[in-house]
Order: sequence, then structure tokens, then C-alpha cells
Amino acid sequence: MSRPPGTTKRSTSRGLSIDERLLRGAARVVGSFPESMQRALSGGRIERDGCELDAELALILKLGGRGPSMTAPSLEQYRREQQKGARIAGGPKLAVGAVRDLVVDGAEGDLRARFYSPERNHGHGSPAPLIVFFHGGGFVFGDVDTHDAPCRYLCRHAGAHVLSVEYRLAPEYAFPAAALDARAALKWAFAHAVELGADPARVAVAGDSAGGNLAAVASWMSSRDGGPAPIGQVLVYPAIDRHQPWPSLEKFAEGFFLTRESILWFHEKYTGSHDAGPLDPRLNPLAASDLEGLPPTLLVTAGFDPLRDEGEGYAAALSKAGNAVTLRRFGHLVHGFFNMVGVSKASKAAVIEIAGAARVLLSARPS
Repeated sequence: MSRPPGTTKRSTSRGLSIDERLLRGAARVVGSFPESMQRALSGGRIERDGCELDAELALILKLGGRGPSMTAPSLEQYRREQQKGARIAGGPKLAVGAVRDLVVDGAEGDLRARFYSPERNHGHGSPAPLIVFFHGGGFVFGDVDTHDAPCRYLCRHAGAHVLSVEYRLAPEYAFPAAALDARAALKWAFAHAVELGADPARVAVAGDSAGGNLAAVASWMSSRDGGPAPIGQVLVYPAIDRHQPWPSLEKFAEGFFLTRESILWFHEKYTGSHDAGPLDPRLNPLAASDLEGLPPTLLVTAGFDPLRDEGEGYAAALSKAGNAVTLRRFGHLVHGFFNMVGVSKASKAAVIEIAGAARVLLSARPS
């Protein structure tokens, strides 16, 4: 069983190394260039499928920020490289009310988690809502440290408690381990919301990329297995469907941080030898035949993202099933912008906007 919230400890994630500080400083220098210089250095405007890439991001990509590489000598080295990149891209830690590490129930044991509390409201009003957040990383990498920066932004700008949950990673734990962990963690969050100081009537789920998949899956599962179910879901460029040849997979297959090759690699690692077909909703949420009755959804996509079309396809399917859906495409951004608040002004503005929309989504208590 998990330790109760009262026995948690304060977060002790380590600081930046010297080379990481240098790389973050270089990113700040690039960001200080005028747009005309950024365009010139990146090779000019990049336009595709009706979208124009942000100049600063175009230069970051030109200088080598091309996302997950499959060339690391080992899986552990690969994961360390992704952690390093996240620390650089996240920027200085945004202040929130409090941060502490804890453990929550997974499907088959304890899961590491990090809990963020907003600034106190001096005793006025009801407790803040709770967002249960699942990190991205292709189901293969990622943890509470890689997604510390966006969780802080969600906490501060959505005015919500955020419970960032790790889950069992592939290939050590293949599908459906992560999905079952997400469902178990959501159940734990409901059971402990009051002890955490959050409003038990306003619990939502959120996640980016693979985490967006898990948030959607946990929401769908809880609405079908007796719940309790979240009152909202925030899905940031979610990985929703590996069954169909979505056009954006081809249009943005290379050169925009996430590649088609890495998507297929992640999928292979996650599915492993499990015999679940591609139409299992716990793997491909779009395959569910019963999407009705799901909570209000904020679904976010990026213009230059191979996952763009499947995310927007899920938004359309949710809406067709009678659910309330807000779709927001950031046409000038790439997959991964949610983690780039420290190196990209456009990404930072987008994350603040997403958090503000989440605040609205969670503002009303259910009747």
C-alpha cells in the first residue's frame, strides 16, 4: 500500500550540470535575436500544410534540437539524454505554493509521483481542483523530473493542485501496464483528494503525447468501470491511434522534433509481445465504440506534428458522440512544445494559454 499523503517528503531533484547551464544560456541568446535574424539563420520561413513554423523554434531545430534519437548505445543512456534535454528546455523552476514527492497506488505496486500545490488563497473560497497528470515520452522514457516545468505552469496558471504520476515504462513493462497504472493512480487521487487539500468534486486528468493517451484511456476506463470519473480532460498532442495512416504522419515525418520513425519505435516497444489488436481502446482510444458520456475535453495539437491529425480526429469523434470539446491547434508549434517553456517564448505562451483554459474547464463544480 502507498504511504498516506502526510508522510511524503520534499522534492530533491538535482540541479543543472555546467554543460546544461551553457546550453540553456545559448538558448536564451538565440531567443534574444530579432525574428528577422532567426529567420535568416534558420534558412527562411518554413510553411507547410497551411501552417508557418515559429521563427525561434525553426532556429532551435536548425541548431540540432531535433528530438528523440534512436542512436543511444543503451536504453538507459537514451533515457538519461532525454532527461538532460528536458532539464535544459524547462528553464528556471517556476515558483508555486509547494512541491513534494510521494507515492501512489499503481496497478501492481507503488508509483512515484510529485504533488504541486498552488499559492494559498488565504482561507477564501473552496479548495482548488486537482489535475492528475501523466507525462509523455513514448511510453519508454519520462518521469516527474522531465515534466516538472509544465506541471509547475499548470499548477500556477490553472490555479490547481497537480499530481504528476510516473507509470511503468516499456519495454520492461509492455502494454497494458501503463494504462492500468494510470487508471489505478486516478482512483488513488479521488480517494486521497481531501487529504491532499484538493476539491474531491473537481478532479481532472491531463497529459502530453503518450501521457495524453493515458489520460484519455484512464478517463474512458473510469467512465465505464464505475468510476469515479474525472470532470475534465486536457489532452496535449495525444498519441491516440496507430491503426490509421493519418496524413500528418507523412507530412511531418522528418525534421520537426518527433519523427514517424520514432513513433513506430515507441509503439513497438510499448506493445511488445502482447496480442492485443490495434483496435483495443486502451491502446487506441479512437477505436472505442462507446465514446459518449466522457467529460468536457480540451484537446491541443501542434501544426508541425505527425500526431496532429489523429488528435484532431479524436476531438471530432468525441464531439460526434455528444461530448463537449474544445480543440486548440497551435499551428506555429511542434510536438514537444509543452516541455519547451524555458527555451521558446511561443511555447511558453502556449502552455500558459493551455493552463488558463484548464482553469476555465475546472472552474465550475459539477451539479
